[in-house]
Amino acid sequence: MVQRSPFKVERGNSKKKAGDQVNLLAEYTWARCTYDVVFVSILRLAKNTIKYPFLTPLTETMNTLPLSRSEVFGELRKELYEDEEFHQTDVHIFIIMGASGDLAKKKIYPTLWWLFRDGLLPEQTYFVGFARSDLTVDAIRTACLPHMKVSEPPLSFFSRNSYISGKYGDEAAFSNLHSHLLSLPGGADANRLFYLALPPTVYHDVTKNIRHHCMSTKGWNRVIVEKPFGHDLQSSEELSNHLSSLFTEDQIYRIDHYLGKEMVQNLMVLRFGNRIFGPIWNRDSVACVVLTFKEPFGTQGRGGYFDDFGIIRDVMQNHLLQMLCLVAMEKPASTSSDDVRDEKVKVLKCIAPVSPSDVVLGQYVGDPEGEGEAKLGYLDDPTVPKASTQATFATAVLYVRNERWDGVPFILRCGKALNERKAEVRLQFTDVPGDIFSGQCRRNELVVRVQPNEAIYAKMMSKKPGVYFSPEETELDLTYRSRYKDVKLPDAYERLILDVFCGSQMHFVRSDELREAWRIFTPLLHQIEKEKIPPIKYKYGSRGPSEADELVQKVGFRYEGTYKWVNPHKL
Repeated sequence: MVQRSPFKVERGNSKKKAGDQVNLLAEYTWARCTYDVVFVSILRLAKNTIKYPFLTPLTETMNTLPLSRSEVFGELRKELYEDEEFHQTDVHIFIIMGASGDLAKKKIYPTLWWLFRDGLLPEQTYFVGFARSDLTVDAIRTACLPHMKVSEPPLSFFSRNSYISGKYGDEAAFSNLHSHLLSLPGGADANRLFYLALPPTVYHDVTKNIRHHCMSTKGWNRVIVEKPFGHDLQSSEELSNHLSSLFTEDQIYRIDHYLGKEMVQNLMVLRFGNRIFGPIWNRDSVACVVLTFKEPFGTQGRGGYFDDFGIIRDVMQNHLLQMLCLVAMEKPASTSSDDVRDEKVKVLKCIAPVSPSDVVLGQYVGDPEGEGEAKLGYLDDPTVPKASTQATFATAVLYVRNERWDGVPFILRCGKALNERKAEVRLQFTDVPGDIFSGQCRRNELVVRVQPNEAIYAKMMSKKPGVYFSPEETELDLTYRSRYKDVKLPDAYERLILDVFCGSQMHFVRSDELREAWRIFTPLLHQIEKEKIPPIKYKYGSRGPSEADELVQKVGFRYEGTYKWVNPHKL
């Protein structure tokens, strides 16, 4: 049965009136709808609002027909991605390579279910799992259910699922997979999306077999590659060269889920959609930029995997560096994928390899007074080598050597087993010249909080209420859950997988972008591993090594410790 959206389309009225001024915000929000708590994509209009016929609610028109799932998806593609070639009859097959793994059951299958449930995938979409394990669809469903946020198994979704087992290096297994894909309804003409939810050690075999045995000859093919994209510059280049020998760049989607987060994507709109920030977003007004990623838990039994990579490869070289690019880049010519990524690459090319003198490394130890896992240090994890010098905390200072940012320190901080869960971008501005308030004024700051509780707030000075003429710190606050109470923010994987269906690569990492990122960190990583530089110990649940605070203070960041946030919605 065709699933219908609760929004209706007015037939014969799809043209906008001549002279209408179209000013679309480069965003869309997701609102709760009725039936089955379905999410509907709402396109927001700014200034001269235009009624879009395909989004007219039920209560506003009687002479209408409901939109099908494919029509919703088609309009979404057209508005967000300027895709005029969407065909409602297209068949799509999403193949999960590594369907038996944790990533598949905890993230990929639940995300596909949410997109399917919300009517954001094409009508004829099928899902095929592939892995070495001898599994059934029922077994996959049982493994995924705890992560799908449902009380009853979504049978409508799993009825479109199938599973094939085989070895990743076995050509016959991939020929069998190809035969199965052809056997699905419309499979011979289908578009194919391959998600590599796999360890990097099997990327070469899997991608080679996909290319030679599983490509669609009539539809398009897209391959989603999970990080880590290599171990250093050389291994990353080898992987990129291997992929480029099999696929074109527009077929490769290197996914960094941080690029799918609401506030990371909002950095573009915040910077280039507001006049007030343009004149002050530079070295004349900004004293330093701090990009932070903190987790309040340790490796939780995943230390064996983590020890092979460490915090710099796991977080700093990708998540934090991507946010740095969005903060520092120049305005792109447009919001097209290549225009945006061109500007990000220009920023990376202006950053010299990080100096060991601008880095502090740490490794957490147990807190004797803590509870549960807090009593255990990194080396107490049974999966971690006993003499490991792998860092679980790092602070690094980078400089963007261009006209806009020369001399401004970009401070990247990340770590595990810290005092809180937080990811944010913080711009600290320079002191007010000609102080007339006897040193009572603190530096202004603009903070974009990525997680938890998405928010944008500016720390500023205001007169303290009362008879005294003295300033105090306050804020201009946009906390999302207060301002957008009825809006459900989509998961990062939802956004990014939808982007792949739609063919948008803006929020995916391009090969030259990846090359520059590894160029910045590879010399440091090699030196750390060669010299086995011992990390500084810090207590589980602390802020990290005090040496890191000393480093950021030395390069210009000022921590006053006097600001106290008051929730205005609870006054």
